[in-house]
Amino acid sequence: MADVNGTWLGTYWQQGIPNRFEAVLVQSGETLSGSILDDNYLGEAYLKGKVIGRQISFTKRYLITSPAPIKYTGTLSDNEDYIQGKWQIGWRHSGAWEARRSQDNLTTDLEDVLKVMIDVSNIFTPP
Repeated sequence: MADVNGTWLGTYWQQGIPNRFEAVLVQSGETLSGSILDDNYLGEAYLKGKVIGRQISFTKRYLITSPAPIKYTGTLSDNEDYIQGKWQIGWRHSGAWEARRSQDNLTTDLEDVLKVMIDVSNIFTPP
């Protein structure tokens, strides 16, 4: 099963204009949830959806600025570090989107810190 947990940095195009975003995705089985912060006036949104195989789909809803739900569909790359697909609002507005795993993976960073702490604690343990 594909794993999309973590922080993703991406772009969606609306009327040919790129818009950057940061997403934090939380996956439990096929269920997907998370939050997105757009790098524009639209601000923060939450998402709910599914991951089935390498296919991802979710609905994004802004907290304050826009009541219209935005449907996203996409495909996860084989190495699970890239997603690309389409977004759609109703029948009239749509465009492409893509996202890459952020190098700022907090879970991996925490695991690395804990490994160092465990290694260091072995050095300083009294006999």
